[in-house]
Amino acid sequence: MQYISNSLENQWMGYTSNRDFKKNPRLIIKGKGINYTNHHGENIIDGSSGLFCCAAGHGRKEIADAVSKQLMEIDYTPHFQIASPSSFELASRLAAMTPSGLDHVFFTNSGSESIDTALKIVMAYNKARGDGYRSRFISRERAYHGTNIGGTSLSGLMKNREIFGSVMPGVAHMRHTWSPNSRFTRGQSEDGMELAEDLQRFCELYGGSNIAACFVEPIAGSTGCLVPPEGYLQRLREICDLHGILLVFDEVITGFGRTGKSFASESFGVKPDIMTLAKALTNGVLPMGAVVVKNEIYETIINNASDGAIELFHGHTHSGNPASCAAGLATLDIYDNENLFQRGADLSGYFLDKVFSLEDIPSVADLRGYGLFAGIDIKADGAPGVAGTRLMKALFAAGLHVKFTGDCALVAPPLISEKKDIDNIFGIFRDVLVSSNKKQ
Repeated sequence: MQYISNSLENQWMGYTSNRDFKKNPRLIIKGKGINYTNHHGENIIDGSSGLFCCAAGHGRKEIADAVSKQLMEIDYTPHFQIASPSSFELASRLAAMTPSGLDHVFFTNSGSESIDTALKIVMAYNKARGDGYRSRFISRERAYHGTNIGGTSLSGLMKNREIFGSVMPGVAHMRHTWSPNSRFTRGQSEDGMELAEDLQRFCELYGGSNIAACFVEPIAGSTGCLVPPEGYLQRLREICDLHGILLVFDEVITGFGRTGKSFASESFGVKPDIMTLAKALTNGVLPMGAVVVKNEIYETIINNASDGAIELFHGHTHSGNPASCAAGLATLDIYDNENLFQRGADLSGYFLDKVFSLEDIPSVADLRGYGLFAGIDIKADGAPGVAGTRLMKALFAAGLHVKFTGDCALVAPPLISEKKDIDNIFGIFRDVLVSSNKKQ
């Protein structure tokens, strides 16, 4: 299949150097298993599960059949005052998977919408319980919480914020959890738990009774797989409980088996009050997100409204979209039937061995990993991101797709991967890195 440059001009791509991409496009026309096929007919291993979405691999007929069947039965219904049955079934399935006591699900269309929905739920909950003066939110440096106004405000990545100003007031950022002393740490570092005291410092600065919620990714994902130090998340939970602050886990990347369990909250043994989900919920097939809240939050908001009144003035045109729900249900069936979360957990040790086998390469600045998720930092070459972009292109040309943030490669293979697939991923990685070093 041939593509000419003029046919690419009308789309404005996000998080992309559009001028550079359109000079030499990387187009994907097919996906099967852990592999893509580009527009030249070449095989590309998907080393990042698309964008951390396709945990069950590509081309899953079970999902396609479920969506097709749903579209022929009922293609769309609004979820304002009416609904379709599949959304209630999916909510029940999710409630059975999430930590006990988090039994109510609000459907969105993306991780970004899930974060902004969680912000509004927190506000509504505090208003309903008479704590409407809680107006401050706490996040972290190097956090990524999507691209909507609220998520941009919570995010702690400079390039995501500098153009857009202070989009939402009242947000303070704790320090991130990476330090030079934790370089080349596999799993959780023994040092760094004290960084959680930043939350306590903010309580002392602003007054804990004025803080509404603390938003954190259990593993900071898009910034480069920053694994929390031992005891860090537990300490955040303690501080939140002490001051009546809601703890929100952004599990958009870490959810659905990425850490070896259903969710990172289970892997780390810390129960949040709210969880935001998306990506692998439908295996990336259709846009969908979810916010899962503890029962007290739901009941407080619902019971605060008079009988027959709308309790939460919030929602989306495609909340609980029937086709997306069908994709979600079929995806959860695949996870269960193929025991994919356990398969991912079983493969993790081998995967991390291969990640840390790159330590001897001079251009590798740091390695981190947990479950089937790893960050590989490349030494900078001039401006931030130059070396990473160059490596991303070289890897793709060699047959490997890996998502980069700046000079960090984020490796997150599908849960269906086997040891030979991990060998192939890191064989290409090593060859390209070694070749790049020789050219410098």
